[in-house]
Amino acid sequence: MTGMSPGDDEADRAREQELPGWLTARLDDRRPAAGARRVLSVISAQPRQMSYASTSSAAAEAAVNVATVVRTAQQLGFSGWPALRAEIRSRYLSGLSASEVLSEHHDDAGHGPAWSTLRRDLHNLQELAWLLDEEQVQRVARSIHAAARTLVLGSGSFAAPGLQLAHLAQTIGHDVRLHRLGGTALFNAVSLLGPDDCLVVFQLWRTPHEILHAVQVAAAAGASVVLVSDQVHEGVRELADELVTMPGEGASMFPSLAAATTLVQAVLAALVACDPDAAAAWSDGVEQLWSRYGLFPDSGERLQ
Repeated sequence: MTGMSPGDDEADRAREQELPGWLTARLDDRRPAAGARRVLSVISAQPRQMSYASTSSAAAEAAVNVATVVRTAQQLGFSGWPALRAEIRSRYLSGLSASEVLSEHHDDAGHGPAWSTLRRDLHNLQELAWLLDEEQVQRVARSIHAAARTLVLGSGSFAAPGLQLAHLAQTIGHDVRLHRLGGTALFNAVSLLGPDDCLVVFQLWRTPHEILHAVQVAAAAGASVVLVSDQVHEGVRELADELVTMPGEGASMFPSLAAATTLVQAVLAALVACDPDAAAAWSDGVEQLWSRYGLFPDSGERLQ
């Protein structure tokens, strides 16, 4: 790259002062190099464009080389540009209303909503493949396995992956419960958590303050905190023992839960792997209960 003049450096420093709070918090008082400042400035000025950009496109936009883009992402605590790009995209979308999200261009001209949804979720799963940390998934599973009880939280439809986690974890013998109520009921439930317990929170798009406050209560009580999120909120990032990031962009008005559902399946598989014999034995016992009380119709039985 060509050398920079003093005027260029002063301009970069001025733009650095205008960085959004989440980027400033990620820097943690560290002074980025000139190239990194250019990358950060472009992210701040063009969040939509950078949320789609390839590593080479981001480098060209910031007038730096590809290695500088990667190093900047790593300086911010991300594994690389794809992880940082996912964070940029999630933060950009979270600032839009549902109707504004609908107007976002998804490059699916000529395709119907079903195909567009499938294409978006396939993209999300590919992005999850870049972000997924096998060791982290195993750590999350071990936290749930070791916990006396696990409380699962999620707002509205974002509780759906939590329902899957709670139901199937119970089926293999773990006290994992999805809590759907807010207000005093929520804080009563979280107040019961202690050092032997775990809190799992699904945090996508927008999350009510009370759930974020519940994270603070659980962390202060010594419970293990697992945050599954499509973006990193500074207020809770430091409280989470495990921050599991995933893409959540949908093809229409609402976020997609495809990646979150896949993550839950991965955690459940790792949970079984913690003690396969115990998981199988408990599951067999649960199925015997279902059979004893005729929970499901027998094969060939006609419905009355």
